[in-house]
Amino acid sequence: MEIWIIEDELPAARRMAKLLEQADATIRITATYATVADTVAALQLHQPDLMVMDIHLADGISFHVFRQAQVQCPVIFTTAYDEYAIEAFKLNSVDYLLKPVKEEELSAALDKYKRIHARPATLPIEQLMQSLGKPAKSYKQRFVVRYGEHLKTVETTAAAYFYTENKATFLVTRDNKRYIVDYPMDQLEGLLDPKRFFRINRQFIIAVDAIAEMLTWTKARVLVKLEPPTKLDTIVSSERAAAFKQWLDDALP
Repeated sequence: MEIWIIEDELPAARRMAKLLEQADATIRITATYATVADTVAALQLHQPDLMVMDIHLADGISFHVFRQAQVQCPVIFTTAYDEYAIEAFKLNSVDYLLKPVKEEELSAALDKYKRIHARPATLPIEQLMQSLGKPAKSYKQRFVVRYGEHLKTVETTAAAYFYTENKATFLVTRDNKRYIVDYPMDQLEGLLDPKRFFRINRQFIIAVDAIAEMLTWTKARVLVKLEPPTKLDTIVSSERAAAFKQWLDDALP
């Protein structure tokens, strides 16, 4: 695994190199850069497997690298401050570690990188043939809902989010209309297109375009503010946070 360290303080860069080598003997640290400009120039010639990047560099904030170069590799961000967590979350972030970085936290971040980005190079021919013969999975296009004494259909594309309360499941539309749907949340999760909908906790499944704002929360969680707004708890649970970040990368526009 080829890693670049992007850090403008030499003692910090040396300490990070030592921590990385202790965490995984297969790591090769092939470059260390201290500036946005040097990192951008290097990325235009080659991309490593992973970068460990401090947010404050000698010539500016490291987020500027992403504006000036196509960064194809994942990044573990490090910083002495926590106000940049959401910005990092939106980029190629595997994790966001506060300085001084602890060895166990770095090891956990490397394990997360391996889980997310390790993919088999090829599929067995039998598995490949089976996948070619399977039709693409279709997802629910509309819901039949109760509207007073009547029934009506609501297109799935009109849904902003679903939630459960008092053992009932509700669909909330973009224009803030609420309907009961006859599905428990576990079943509903399998009926919705995962490129558009994500279950952030036990109570909520949200559409990507219903997200109005995201804020850092305790224990590496994320507070998601929705549109239309709700007074209920819309915090991404800690066990779903990594998958939520990956979903944001892959979700439909």
